[in-house]
Amino acid sequence: MGTLSAPEPQFDELYRELILDHYRNPRNREPLPAPDVVAEGYNPLCGDELELQFRFDGERLTGIAFRGRGCSISQASGSMMSEAVKGRTFEDIKRLSEKFKAMVTDATVEPDPELGDLEALQGVARFAVRVKCATLAWHTLEDGLRQRRDGGRVTHEEV
Repeated sequence: MGTLSAPEPQFDELYRELILDHYRNPRNREPLPAPDVVAEGYNPLCGDELELQFRFDGERLTGIAFRGRGCSISQASGSMMSEAVKGRTFEDIKRLSEKFKAMVTDATVEPDPELGDLEALQGVARFAVRVKCATLAWHTLEDGLRQRRDGGRVTHEEV
C-alpha cells in the first residue's frame, strides 16, 4: 500500500458536502416496524449516541434504520453505513467494516473502491480524536450482528 497524497481541493470540498448532506438529511431514519434486533451505541467522550434497528432474512440484512444524535462525523458515518450495508450478508458486512475501520484509523491506507461514498470519511484518520466518532456506528453494527447470532440485547459504549 502506498502513501496517500493530499486530496485535491475539489475532492475535499465534494467530500465535505457529502458528509454535510448525510448529517443534515440522514438516510434510513424511519423506524422499522417490529425489528429483529436493536443495538445502541454511545461515545461518552463526546456524547454521540445512536440506535440501529435491523431486519434479517437468514444472514442477509434486509432492513436497517438509523437514529442518533451527535457530531456531523458520527451521524454522517451512521447514515452512510446504513446505505452501504443494506442487502448484504454478515460476511460482506464484516469485510466492509474492516475496510472502513482500516481506512479511518490509518492515514496510509488507501480506500478500497468497495467503500464508495464512505471514502469521504478518509480524512478522519488524520484526527485521532474523531476516529471514535466515525467508527461508532460500525462498532454498533457489529454488536447488532453478534446479537442476531447469539441472542440478547447489546449496547456498545466507546471508551
